[in-house]
Amino acid sequence: MTSLRISLGYELEVRGRTREVEQQAFQNVIDQVVLGDRLGYTAAWFVEHHFTRGFSHSSAPDLVLAAISQRTERIRLGLGVVLLPFQSPVRTAERVATLDVLSGGRVDFGTGRGASPLEYQAFQRPFERSRQIWEDSLEATLAIWQADGEPVSRSNEFFEIPDVAVYPRPVQHPHPPVWVASTSLEGYLAAARHGYNLLGMTMLKGIDDVAADIAKYRECLAERGFDPDSRRVALMIPWYVAPTRDEAIATAADPVLWYIRRQVNLVTPPGYYDARHATHRVLGQLAAGLPPEESMATLREHLMVVVDDVEGSRKALARIAEAGATDLIIQAQVGGLAHERVCASMTSFMRDVFMNDAITDDPVTNDAVAKDAVAKDVMS
Repeated sequence: MTSLRISLGYELEVRGRTREVEQQAFQNVIDQVVLGDRLGYTAAWFVEHHFTRGFSHSSAPDLVLAAISQRTERIRLGLGVVLLPFQSPVRTAERVATLDVLSGGRVDFGTGRGASPLEYQAFQRPFERSRQIWEDSLEATLAIWQADGEPVSRSNEFFEIPDVAVYPRPVQHPHPPVWVASTSLEGYLAAARHGYNLLGMTMLKGIDDVAADIAKYRECLAERGFDPDSRRVALMIPWYVAPTRDEAIATAADPVLWYIRRQVNLVTPPGYYDARHATHRVLGQLAAGLPPEESMATLREHLMVVVDDVEGSRKALARIAEAGATDLIIQAQVGGLAHERVCASMTSFMRDVFMNDAITDDPVTNDAVAKDAVAKDVMS
């Protein structure tokens, strides 16, 4: 079994415009995370998006995770990520701490700037100053938690904290683990300079370029005096496993391509260029524009997605570990894929790909397996 920790990732995208489809999507993902809790997945991560049809249904991920916290026992609850520039650090600290209390200390606090100029326009923040606003907001949020209920003062152009005490305090002391999401080397290095854990994806550059960026992230950690082995690197990848490769592609190719083509333009708006290749559009954008068969082949080759049988999925898992990741976040629910197929793929992944032979079709047995997996993870 690989040493990677395996988690679930959700955009909570909705393929369809009816209220019924939207409402069922929420119920499905909650049920899937409950299943993931029993199967031994480490965490469930939810994004935050606004104003984009199909991708903005997870606009309040802390509320979704609060509901999940009451139906699960062990799985960690990842905010992946809180878009800090759009609200006061006081509200961020209050809401994340409340979730940590409700879940018994299971929150992972992912942060980020966001990539949508429309969001910045709607929330009345200057997009060109997004990094500074994010850094100031994160510093203030952490200061509130570190104050442990004592008053905090901060004065900023975009927020004011007038010597107030903020409650509740998180269960995890002084605060939940901090993760930073990024798709660029610049963002990786910014996380490393502060010693934060890293949330990344292969969707834009492919596994080889991401591996190079991870190596530079770890080099920067060491240069700044942090132990690289003590920091975690998670990669989020759409993933579907089936008994045969042909069946996997036949079932998941359409949902995955629907998702990729919309997500690539959401993360990299028109006119975006990779910082290291100023004349080269990022690989994910090129792949998304190809005919379906060519697109899937390119996406699979570079591990931007994994749509495969058990053996192919095991090989992909090995490549991800070799790239320097410590955590894999699989997007099992993607592009309107049927709930029953998602659950089957999730189960097969843990039993057949992750090679946990104790996983069965019996939820009571799987519950015991998950307890053992969490106990081992805590001891490590």
